[in-house]
Amino acid sequence: MVLEDVKDPQLYALYLETISAVEMNLQELLQYFPLAPEGTRNSSKTSDMTGFYAGLLLGFAKTAVRSYAIGITETATQKLRETLQKQLNGAILLHGKIFYFMLERGLYPAYDLPKLLSNDVANANKALSL
Repeated sequence: MVLEDVKDPQLYALYLETISAVEMNLQELLQYFPLAPEGTRNSSKTSDMTGFYAGLLLGFAKTAVRSYAIGITETATQKLRETLQKQLNGAILLHGKIFYFMLERGLYPAYDLPKLLSNDVANANKALSL
């Protein structure tokens, strides 16, 4: 797609606004990259399923955020849109609580790809052994 192909002035303006908003969002987020925490995972080999259940809950929270966002884009009723926005904000807060629960306990080393992959393999093997 080429932006200049959009002939309707109002739609063109919406595209420009969207592009500008995404660029600003990216610029805002870039400042956090150097500050990203590094988690560590407890190396004990017990049958504690806390990490598994926390991961399951985190996956649910991520899905809820996506679902509310999709619902907002599909509704035509302002009152329902406001309700879904409120619920989306609540889902985002819940996701953050779950994420930090896991990060603080070393259950989700979000900024260490080798550890993430190793944990995924360990969790998959644990699930297969159940």
